[in-house]
Amino acid sequence: MYSRSQERDDDYRRRFSRQDVQYTANRNQQPLVSSMNLSQRPTAMGYHYSGESHDLKDKREESGYCFGILIVLSYFLVVITFPLSLCVCLKVVQEYERAVIFRLGRILENGARGPGLFFILPCVDTYSKVDLRTVTFDVPPQEILTKDSVTVAVDAVVYFRIFNSVISITNVEDAAKSTKLLAATTLRNVLGTKTLHEILAERDKIDNVIQTSLDEATDPWGVKVERVEVKDVRLPVALQKAMAAEAEASRDARAKFIAAEGEMKASRGLKEAADIINQSPIAMQLRYLQTLTQIAAERNSTIVFPIPIELLQAVSPNRR
Repeated sequence: MYSRSQERDDDYRRRFSRQDVQYTANRNQQPLVSSMNLSQRPTAMGYHYSGESHDLKDKREESGYCFGILIVLSYFLVVITFPLSLCVCLKVVQEYERAVIFRLGRILENGARGPGLFFILPCVDTYSKVDLRTVTFDVPPQEILTKDSVTVAVDAVVYFRIFNSVISITNVEDAAKSTKLLAATTLRNVLGTKTLHEILAERDKIDNVIQTSLDEATDPWGVKVERVEVKDVRLPVALQKAMAAEAEASRDARAKFIAAEGEMKASRGLKEAADIINQSPIAMQLRYLQTLTQIAAERNSTIVFPIPIELLQAVSPNRR
């Protein structure tokens, strides 16, 4: 009895010793893994993290089954209602338009459709039309305080177009409205750093600065700002009167200066003529005869005879 029990014990030890050796050999053959991998144990539903089981399947793949089923049902609906379904499935966009199609809320891989005819599935597809033509809008008059503390009202006109219909739909709610609001803000910010003289004299430079700023800001929206023009600069009435008075005074001063300069040149010319006549006494008689000829040509009845100054000085009582 004792020998049989001893044999069973020896057999048990030998069997488990073989299992331990096999386990150790298998463990040595496995590559080293990180501590994170050691904490992960594969389970029937996914992976085991610290005693908790989580499903790591891609949510897009899970929704893909439903996605595929709905598409199949939509195609089935098109087939059983053919040809009436063509009235709903076939759409047309113009040469200057593009259609951005959403299938169950996701944009299709090919992006925008058009121009021409395209196909949509009923109940699962929706689409939005995007106009690619250049759009023009007026920026409302903006009350701006210039760098030299002058309040002016400035309005402008902006030309823009959409160059990427997909991002103009996905990146911004309303590309046209956003561009209009941004144009008004940019106009105020740029002109606020300029003086009144710069605004009135350097419109081309200001237009280029505003256009560049708008183009850079609207590029993520798929919008290209082609041109910006400052249309009108309105000044306050009091400032207009002051500037008009300043301009009038400047013109008067310039007119007086020109008149004085003319008098100076005329007196210099008369002095030179007197010096020439003084050198020849007969020149005075010739000048007198020329004056009588001019008077006679005008058929005047009055003839003026000049009296030499020397005769008056001869008969003057004060002459010593």
